[in-house]
Amino acid sequence: GCNPLAETGRSKLQNQRAVLNQQILRAVRMRAGAENLLRATTNSKVREQVLLELSFVNSDLQILKEELEGLNISVEVYQNAEETFSIPLVPLGLKETKDVDFTLPLKDFILEHYSQDSSEYEDEIADLMDLRQACRTPSRDEAGIEMLISYFLQLGYVENRFFPPTRHIGVLFTWYDSFTGVPVCQQNLLLEKASILFNIGALYTQIGTRCNRQTQAGLENAVDAFQKAAGVLSYLKETFTHTPSYDMSPAMLNVLVKMMLAQARECVFEQIGLSGIRNEFFTLVKMTQEVAKVGEVYMLVNTAMNQEPVKENIPYSWSKLAEIKSDHYKALAHYFIATILCDHELQPGDDEDEQEKALSQLYDHVPEGLVLLAVLKDKVQRKQLGKAHLRRAVVHHEEALRVCGLCKKLRNIEVLQEVLAAAHKRSLLKYAQQETEDDFLSLIQAPDILSKTEHKVEAIAPQFSKVKVKDFFHRLGPLTVFSAKQRWTAPRSICLHPEAGELGFSLKGGSPVQVYCLDPVCSAASAGLKEGDYIVSVGGMDCKWLGVNEVLEKLRSVGKQPIELEVISCQDTAASLHSKSATYSMGMQKTYSLICLAMDEEKMDQTKKAPLKLPFLSWGTKNRQKAASTLCLPSAVAGSSQTKKKLSPFTLLNTESSLY
Repeated sequence: GCNPLAETGRSKLQNQRAVLNQQILRAVRMRAGAENLLRATTNSKVREQVLLELSFVNSDLQILKEELEGLNISVEVYQNAEETFSIPLVPLGLKETKDVDFTLPLKDFILEHYSQDSSEYEDEIADLMDLRQACRTPSRDEAGIEMLISYFLQLGYVENRFFPPTRHIGVLFTWYDSFTGVPVCQQNLLLEKASILFNIGALYTQIGTRCNRQTQAGLENAVDAFQKAAGVLSYLKETFTHTPSYDMSPAMLNVLVKMMLAQARECVFEQIGLSGIRNEFFTLVKMTQEVAKVGEVYMLVNTAMNQEPVKENIPYSWSKLAEIKSDHYKALAHYFIATILCDHELQPGDDEDEQEKALSQLYDHVPEGLVLLAVLKDKVQRKQLGKAHLRRAVVHHEEALRVCGLCKKLRNIEVLQEVLAAAHKRSLLKYAQQETEDDFLSLIQAPDILSKTEHKVEAIAPQFSKVKVKDFFHRLGPLTVFSAKQRWTAPRSICLHPEAGELGFSLKGGSPVQVYCLDPVCSAASAGLKEGDYIVSVGGMDCKWLGVNEVLEKLRSVGKQPIELEVISCQDTAASLHSKSATYSMGMQKTYSLICLAMDEEKMDQTKKAPLKLPFLSWGTKNRQKAASTLCLPSAVAGSSQTKKKLSPFTLLNTESSLY
């Protein structure tokens, strides 16, 4: 991550955001205390004093919220450093969080759950905490994005290793709402993972606003960044459906996705006109449709921002900026079509049908009494319709300037004022060139313009698979076996004495290997080895990640010499429960935001599935001797992943002695 002490404009804004978050937290706590006292007391003097204090706290909260809104509209800091003559784009600020100490909870869990020396994992825990700390100040480039994604993927490993679905391990995550500053705390990883995703999307928006919009490459990068930001925010909305933080609610995320796609559309239009707009009939028709599309999408964004419940918390200046851009680009559309009508008279060599067809695509309907082909041929009608469009353009420009003047935050953005004023002046000048004495006779109302685009803008889904991440806690063993959902006995030492080169059992599975077809009269069984045990160590060497061939080779290499094994036994099949929890899993489109105990499913498994297994379990008991010597239980021995998913946990626990 970046140096947290670096005095850059962006870091100063984030530091101000952190200070405001703390002030808002204190004010919210004071308000909660005052409200509790107001409900509890009956003393009239106390109530008067509390009401006075409440009014003060509420006004203080309103001021703090306005200051936070000011940070959200501080767009100049995030723009490209070079001087540009473009309307600023809006980035999202990064969510702030508190420090989290994983040390004691994870060390306790490693000792209790995995029965390993937790002191051996101090470096891994420190790496995890360092990565989280670095994610609070990511660099504004692809390296910062990759770091955030790597932490997000690492959280998937951490969740499966240390966060069982039925209890909390005592880690509290706190994140602040980026719009209200109100903190949200949770003990599961839902909030942490969702907030990191939000910050990935926010960082993409900051990368997009930083691009140089005076070059083709810069605009391409900006379009790509905003599309990726929309993809991440859309993915967040679909995957974490009940996040407790308001800035990550489905309604708010829906608005943010629309805003990012609108800004990508704006950059596409700038990209088309970067090399200059030729004053040619069909070129201007195309530009008219493209810019009308930009105005249309910003109108939809403004409408969405003014809907409940988003309206209460979306920054007021964002809503007004969307309204300004909608009017500005609608005015440009009317200006372009006015230029078509006023500057391009139909010449003898021109294709009348093609021009009429192109012009008809701009209108849903034409004013009463006008025929487009006649308009193209008649100089007076062309001029009248062109002036009508110029009047519409001037009206939209003036509305954009009026709205900009009403918002204090936007009035202070000089480049915005300059762009709006220049466009307004150009339309007025064009209108003045067409002015004649009989203007009062022109009663034509310019129709609305239909938008159309040849350039597709859509959200780009995040490609997490492109970032390769190694599990920090790789040494605990394969995640499919050694997870928080699966409970294990402490490792047992078995002293193995091979008899005539025979082990007395077979091995199966991937990593780690599992004992099966155990001969009940062999020395290994006498020493305490059980059917279904997992071998985690051979001769003091860890073998959790070794396959069957590697383990057999180690066992046979000692010949007739005794060798010590360490084995573990599964205590239950919690891993096979299809529990609903506030977690994310690769490939899952939906998750649940609340942890739900899977008791109903356990009951269903017990009543529906256990009777189907009773004949098989009886068969396994009757034929134990035969299976141990010659046969393998048909695809239902303990350790088979498919069988584990089918058996009820109660069935396995109750019949373990009869199976083995």
